[in-house]
Amino acid sequence: MAAATTIARTVTTASCKRPIVQLLSQQLPLLQLQRSKSSIPSSLTLNPAEEIYERASHAASTFDTQYNLDPSPPLYNNNNFDSLLQKLPFTTPTTDNTQIGWRRRQLNITKSHPIQPHPKSQRTSIQPSTQHPPSFFPPYAHNGNIPQNSSSLDTVLLHDDTSIERMRNAAQLARQLLNYICSPSIVTVGTTTEQINKLLHNAALKHGAYPSPLNYMGFPKSVCSSINEVVCHGIPDERPLELGDVVSFDVSCYVGGVHGDNCATVIVGDLEEGYDMNDSAGDDGNNVDGRDWFIPPHKTQFSSDEEQERIITARRLVQAALEARDEGVAACKPGACLTDIGAAIHAVSDAYGYDTVRHYRGHGIFEEFHRAPFVKHFRNNERMELLPGMIFTIEPMIVEGSADCFEWNDNWTVVTRDGGRCAQFEHTVVITEDGVEILTLP
Repeated sequence: MAAATTIARTVTTASCKRPIVQLLSQQLPLLQLQRSKSSIPSSLTLNPAEEIYERASHAASTFDTQYNLDPSPPLYNNNNFDSLLQKLPFTTPTTDNTQIGWRRRQLNITKSHPIQPHPKSQRTSIQPSTQHPPSFFPPYAHNGNIPQNSSSLDTVLLHDDTSIERMRNAAQLARQLLNYICSPSIVTVGTTTEQINKLLHNAALKHGAYPSPLNYMGFPKSVCSSINEVVCHGIPDERPLELGDVVSFDVSCYVGGVHGDNCATVIVGDLEEGYDMNDSAGDDGNNVDGRDWFIPPHKTQFSSDEEQERIITARRLVQAALEARDEGVAACKPGACLTDIGAAIHAVSDAYGYDTVRHYRGHGIFEEFHRAPFVKHFRNNERMELLPGMIFTIEPMIVEGSADCFEWNDNWTVVTRDGGRCAQFEHTVVITEDGVEILTLP
């Protein structure tokens, strides 16, 4: 579950600076240390953003060639890497709808059939019981209020082995639950996100976990479900899923006194004809092949050219979001800067001709659902040094058009202003002595 910029306070300096930290293993006083810029092996000095851009450009070009997508320029040219953008394929704009390119066509389709609020069931509440003692619940579970702890916004925890193991357990359960509800046997045409929410809710309880989104600042459901132009924090409702919908499920759980958090995007109905739906995940959510993310064989038969383009361009967006997250994770190592993550993600977004959302960020996570450090998924100047023991999420939201977005009157659902579809993937990671460990692996 992404954190909004309004609660993010991180260190910003001209050099890569050590944050205020709290060592869980020793409970030392807060420290504020700084190294000289030259002594920090920031990957930006090696200019990896260009390398990431080239890799992503090759992946995008390969995809376009495979699916015969005509070169189509980005919908907006508002990026900073002007030299890189010159390498993107451009076509001459035209007023003829058949010649405006697939990017604009897909934007027009979404704008003409926007996601609308649908009826929702009442909030489910979980009552204390012998099965659910007080320790089962996060502090906000009963009243929706987040305990005031200002240090969580500007103090970064350095976790010891004990707290890392607690986080690993919660993160792996969150991943197991994510695998479960993203199974093609669950996400089908005609199913509602309300039904999927109930499945997730019951599965979390079965595993002894509290679904973290439930009543967090009043959020009424147990999972965030964001469809097409919904960027994040979508509320499950009674709208039936449609063929080709791009749906992101943000799954978080509270177990053992800490939160696990991850997210993935699926395309409704994009499944090879005759595929055995039970091949991807069992009813306990275990991914049978153990890969980081399982994408079942794609649909090969379409009822029209329009349907084919809709689904293929959705695949492209999902591929870009997955690649952006993975490049962001790969940028993590001790001594690197927090900026490296955003630079890597933005390079992928540029290469595909998409944009990356600015207003919502990754976040530290532990006993609090959201805490420092806050991770920007775009190029920025917040040069916080990454240190062993830091735990945070990386969860880029990649959009077809502009990153400009707004919130519905429900105070949760965030949608793109221009109607462009969005895809998101998320991992929770810990910085290790020699690199990074992904905690949300199967």
